[in-house]
Amino acid sequence: MKLEWGILISVWLVITGLIFIIPRNKRRLAIVAFFFKQVITWIAGLVVVEYQLLTYPIRLFSGINRSSFTYEYFVYPVICGVFNAYYPNSRGKIYKFLYYIAYCTVLTVPEAFLEKKTDLIHYIHWNWYWSWITLFITFWMTRCFCVWFFNGLAKEMD
Repeated sequence: MKLEWGILISVWLVITGLIFIIPRNKRRLAIVAFFFKQVITWIAGLVVVEYQLLTYPIRLFSGINRSSFTYEYFVYPVICGVFNAYYPNSRGKIYKFLYYIAYCTVLTVPEAFLEKKTDLIHYIHWNWYWSWITLFITFWMTRCFCVWFFNGLAKEMD
């Protein structure tokens, strides 16, 4: 149990540090991505725990919500903000696709490890590849929303 709480505290510290690597000129984009991702993960996170696809035995605010506050409301949205802030707009489609693959893989590998070695997450009717696929889809949805939001905003400013 001490291990899991140590991991949670470490994750909060590391992810908080990631906020400071977002360039000043990309902060609005990162904030929009952060909040949009929270909307998606709030709904998706509740669906997967309510349908008992996975559980989070050790989590913050366990008396209030069965989903992982740390992952669904902080870690994943912050990483999505970083993802959008550094998105390779001027690169080719293959590079952009590999960018998605890299982020999804970097998030899925530790989750699979934590599922096997800790009580932070437990798969019931879930597997690592479902996490990878849902990460890919939600990164894509957030990217589409940010492009739409800022293009619409730019047109309105003209």
